[in-house]
Parts: sequence; C-alpha cells; structure tokens
Amino acid sequence: MKSDERRDALLDKLADFVLAEGLSAASLRPLAQAAGISDRMLLYYFKDKTAVMAATLERIAQRMMVLMDSGTARGKLDRAALQAHLLDLVLADAFWPYMRVWLEVASMAARNDSLYRPVAEQIGRAFLSWGIAQLDGPTPEAREADAARLLVTIEGMVMVKSFGLDAICLKAL
Repeated sequence: MKSDERRDALLDKLADFVLAEGLSAASLRPLAQAAGISDRMLLYYFKDKTAVMAATLERIAQRMMVLMDSGTARGKLDRAALQAHLLDLVLADAFWPYMRVWLEVASMAARNDSLYRPVAEQIGRAFLSWGIAQLDGPTPEAREADAARLLVTIEGMVMVKSFGLDAICLKAL
C-alpha cells in the first residue's frame, strides 16, 4: 500500500478511536494501538502528536459534514426548516459521538489551547459556510445572519443535551 493510502487508512482508524473514546484517551500509544501500529510508526506518517490530532480532527469534521449533507434537501431551505433538520441530526444518539468530540474541542479551545483553538475556529467557520450554502434568503447578508443564528442555536442545544436535558431542547423548538 502506498504511503498516502496507508496514511488515509490510518486516519480512518484514528477517527474511529477518537469518536469512540474521546480526546482525553488520545495519547500516542492508544492511538497507535487503535491503528494497529507502533507509536514510532505513527510518527513516521505524521510529524508529531499535534499533526496526528489535527489530521484526525479534520477527518472527523469531514465525516460530520457528510452526515449533515446526507439528510439535507437538495434545494435551499429557510432557517426554521434547516434548524429542524439539524436538531434531529445532532440530538440523535448516532450523531452524538461527533458532538462529544466537538464539546471536547470547544472546551480545549476555550482554554486557548494552541491546537484546538484554530481547529475549533476552522470547524465553526466551515459550519457557517455550509449553513449559508444551505439557506434560502433574500440577500447574502440575510443568509449569513441566519447561518449565525443557526450556529448559536445548534451549539446551545448541543450544550444543553450534554447536561442530559434533551427534553428541554425539544421544548425550545
């Protein structure tokens, strides 16, 4: 297997591990073990742990965007319709591993961690761009404002669900 193909396959295994175990379990040895290689070999494919984590989080974000796209209508939606779709998705148990990792990334970003802060910003901006592209609105500015409202609403719902207050999220709809 070529080096790039092997690295790609490793990223899938690393993403699976982080989604299952979380960032707190993601030190080099457990990551390498999950990928079926030694930690030294893992560093052959990635410069250092920061590069491993950045690439792994990028893979997780890619998967998350695919899931978000999969249930979205082909046409543009108003904010309420897109919000309802996204809330069904992010509150679903099957999607929750992505949200748990996102909460860990956000927590580390809040601590101004040099790896997680830019990753969180990149993911947040990607969500905004995705939202703008999905939304129907009279002007680009209106779509940007609706995407921002959507991001804030969804993030709030994810936070509230993390407390175990799923029913509150449903009442807010």
